[in-house]
Amino acid sequence: MKINFTKPLILINLLGLICLNVFAQQRTTLQGTVKDSHGITIAGVTVSVHGTNTTTTTNNRGIYKLQLIQGKAVVHFNFIGFKEVVKNLDLNGTDVAENIVMQESTDDLQQVEITGRKEKTYKTKATFIGKIENELKDIPQSVSYASKELIADQGLMRVGEVVKNFSGVNQFSFYDDLTIRGFRVNGQSNTQLLNGLRTSTGFWKQSLANYLERVEVLKGPSSALFGNASPGGVVNRVTKKPLDETRRSVSLTMGSFNTFRGLADFTGPATKDSTLLYRLNLGYENAETFRDLMFDRNFVIAPSLTFVPSEKTRINFDLVYTDSKSRLDRGQPIFGSFDLNSTPQSLSLNTTNDYLNELTYNATISITHKLTNNLSLNVSYLKTGYSENLNEHRTSNAYGVDANGAPINDLAGMNVQIRKRKRFIDNFSGYINYTPKTGIIEHKIVAGYDFGSEKTPVGGWQLTAGGYRNAANSGAIASYVPANKSKYLLDAAGNPVPNVPHFNLNDPLSSQRMQDDSKLFFTQSIVAPTYYYLNSGYVQDQFKIGALQVLAGIRYEYYTDFAGYKTQAEAKANSHAWLPRLGAVYSINSNINLYGSYVEGYNPQTSANIANPNAGGPFDPLKSNMVEFGTKTSWFRDQLTVSAAVYQIKQTGALYATPGVVDVLRQIGDEQSRGFELDVIGKIMPNWNVIASYSYNRAKILESGTVGEIGIQKPNAPKNTANLWSRYTFIEGVAKGLGIGLGINYTDRRNLIYDAKFSPENQITIPSFTLFNAALFYNIGKLQLQLNANNIGNKKYWVGGYDYLRLFPGQPENYMFTVGYSF
Repeated sequence: MKINFTKPLILINLLGLICLNVFAQQRTTLQGTVKDSHGITIAGVTVSVHGTNTTTTTNNRGIYKLQLIQGKAVVHFNFIGFKEVVKNLDLNGTDVAENIVMQESTDDLQQVEITGRKEKTYKTKATFIGKIENELKDIPQSVSYASKELIADQGLMRVGEVVKNFSGVNQFSFYDDLTIRGFRVNGQSNTQLLNGLRTSTGFWKQSLANYLERVEVLKGPSSALFGNASPGGVVNRVTKKPLDETRRSVSLTMGSFNTFRGLADFTGPATKDSTLLYRLNLGYENAETFRDLMFDRNFVIAPSLTFVPSEKTRINFDLVYTDSKSRLDRGQPIFGSFDLNSTPQSLSLNTTNDYLNELTYNATISITHKLTNNLSLNVSYLKTGYSENLNEHRTSNAYGVDANGAPINDLAGMNVQIRKRKRFIDNFSGYINYTPKTGIIEHKIVAGYDFGSEKTPVGGWQLTAGGYRNAANSGAIASYVPANKSKYLLDAAGNPVPNVPHFNLNDPLSSQRMQDDSKLFFTQSIVAPTYYYLNSGYVQDQFKIGALQVLAGIRYEYYTDFAGYKTQAEAKANSHAWLPRLGAVYSINSNINLYGSYVEGYNPQTSANIANPNAGGPFDPLKSNMVEFGTKTSWFRDQLTVSAAVYQIKQTGALYATPGVVDVLRQIGDEQSRGFELDVIGKIMPNWNVIASYSYNRAKILESGTVGEIGIQKPNAPKNTANLWSRYTFIEGVAKGLGIGLGINYTDRRNLIYDAKFSPENQITIPSFTLFNAALFYNIGKLQLQLNANNIGNKKYWVGGYDYLRLFPGQPENYMFTVGYSF
């Protein structure tokens, strides 16, 4: 049978021609030029079509071009510092030329961060960290930040990784544990901020950062704004808020260390009149690490709702819930010869039956109501809950000893800890924003009341096994004393037998296997319940006279801690402080501001707010002050900012580890930090983003009972750091849609915590390092492909450390591939 294909082929060709013709008729080219009111073209304007994912930006000549479907279209033109332009167009198939003139914006600032940020850039113009929205250039203190766009481009998932972009900020350890301008800041103390409200984190494991809009650091003591805090600065995590336009995206990441990660972000109006907006961020991670026996199983759900019943009132609800399952990584141990290369960086002291399960939630409700055109009331409440379930084999912070008490340098002393505990934090903040004008003086007045509390409730407990076995092998003695050798169980060589077998650094595999802990001698203790609360009142005025802005504020902090909480010996311990904040900003012109400031800090150090309630004390409160001068400038039509600062911070009363004693702290005298910082962030061209920083920091101990500590650089405080990241995206030609990212990170050598048992020349110092990172991006319509390459060249380095048994190595060379889809 002969089959005739001629007619079907002719029909197919005709249908193809018809489809091509219909398609051609349905597509319209929209193009034009965007200028300001002075006729100067504007590069980098975002041009988007409402209800679609069609978007572009104007090129260096202010020209834009879009391919649109025939019919009605609502086109938005947005650029920071200018009023939005909206064009309703009826596209009939003919190419359309639409030239746009944008007017500079004089709109009032929104005062509280309750609506989402629509911009998709590295640069942020304003912050709410001072309880009122301020342009960053008008704040008389240094502020470093990273937007969600920068975080995504670098493929980062932890705040500890993000801070590499900030001047004067670096990691202290694997945990939520940072150094800012030479002073330690950790997430376990109630001095972290979430949307400007006081909270803490689980500390041991940092959660995914996919729900964050940005991470920002206000440098220097911030007690006048937030109460007790580190003198180096305060970290504020800003969550993503709902938008009044629909945006949806999902992404999958796979790569080194058997990483699998899925993220989703959905936002938009929940009602037709947009009085109710929603946002939902989801995150799931299942990954190993380069460290032995370590893994991360994380789940994050972060819903947010904004209710806008009227133009004067906004109500916002946020929840961030994280479920983390992992093991607690205490770091890399090395031999007692103090050779950093004596063990592999992958080595951990854990066993296969260790676990760390953490649940954390942060629930926030915020209300803002505009009473008049220049007076608004703001009320926020944040509830934090944390639960920990831990089983770990960890270092005792010392090597095993022989019969004479001398260290055996290849045997790490071990403890076993099994612990359950909870922690709850409440934070209420109520304040008014008042912006009157008296004659030629413009005011921004903030006045309010804060209440904060933290409680470790009854019910926490801990089992601890450590020390050396007694002669009858019926119990354990905390430490070995050679003069009392007859009291201890001895092995064939005459050495004391440890309660928990030492970790053999020459044979780690035998020590990492599952251990039978039933044969250990445990001591049981309660996790001491703790409770403190604070009441604070404050007032601040930032007034403007011509080119000069002066900021003056005062806060009164009354702190109440319960010593022996929930015991018969319970007693209140009170402390209080007046905390001033002074600053001035002078505008030489619209692009250059000079500033100076003086601030004081205060942080009680009691059983309720130090990391370990059994660490000792009582301790005197930390007191600090800072003097800072700097300049903030903007370039390329405010698309690129360059800031520089010099500062001096003084602090007295810091707590340091006691050599040779687990978890017990000691208090030293004065410390001083002096330095210089430079930060660059923004766009050089519409398609060329950059962030760069440099810092010099001389942070030293001035007074201490340990003579060898005086004058040395403070622990984990590098003198020099420098960072650069740049992304260039091709917007024209055959390479359109392709992006290239390149980064360099340099960190100077650092001292670890000084141990008085060894001479200063034996102090452990981790070396300087330079890392190279890169990324490739490719957009195909709604689909984005991304490849991140980190630590190219496989540089061996350490992000921080505590001592010779707790070093924290950085990741070796690794690659992550991400597929993202927006719809």
